Amino acid sequence: MVKNRSFEVLPGSEGSGGSQKTRRCCRCCTCKCCSIATVVIVLLVFLVLLGVYFGNGSPIHASCKIDWEFSQNCSSVNTSLIDQMEEWMSRDNCQDGGQKCLYTFISSSGTELKGTHTTPKAGYVDDMTFTFLQSQSSPTTCKVKAFSTSRVWYAYMDFGTNYCNLRNLADGAGLTSSPNFTESTRNAVCTQYTSRNCEVY
Repeated sequence: MVKNRSFEVLPGSEGSGGSQKTRRCCRCCTCKCCSIATVVIVLLVFLVLLGVYFGNGSPIHASCKIDWEFSQNCSSVNTSLIDQMEEWMSRDNCQDGGQKCLYTFISSSGTELKGTHTTPKAGYVDDMTFTFLQSQSSPTTCKVKAFSTSRVWYAYMDFGTNYCNLRNLADGAGLTSSPNFTESTRNAVCTQYTSRNCEVY
């Protein structure tokens, strides 16, 4: 009479080794997945906290948006801003301090002007864009959306520098002294607007 025998895999046999390798692989994959998930969660938490902290009344990145209105046509405003950039292109105007220098004119069209400003001490570059909207009701009224932003990706606070990049240029061009000039901005769209000091920054 033939008896049925159950075959057991010995610890040192091939089947046992394959099983152990599989378990080790699974454990390894699980560890990697856990590590990636942990990193992702930490980054998400960091971004949320960062948004809450810096987004509470300020842009999350150092920048500034300003709405201006001038009592002159947009072509004249555009030309005045370009002329002022070129006048303040060198470092000469900052020898006694301040940052009314190192402007660079990049490009201009009928509706948009681009330029940069470099901080004289640290050499940080900020990009500036001016978007022009000629009033349909009045050919002598120009609305401008001015924007300045830091190229440094980790810049969150700027002591009002991006505001001053724009305002200094408009002041220097004499645009802000024109009749009926208006300006609109706030901390929520302009980093540290209420802490600005354009004689320094």
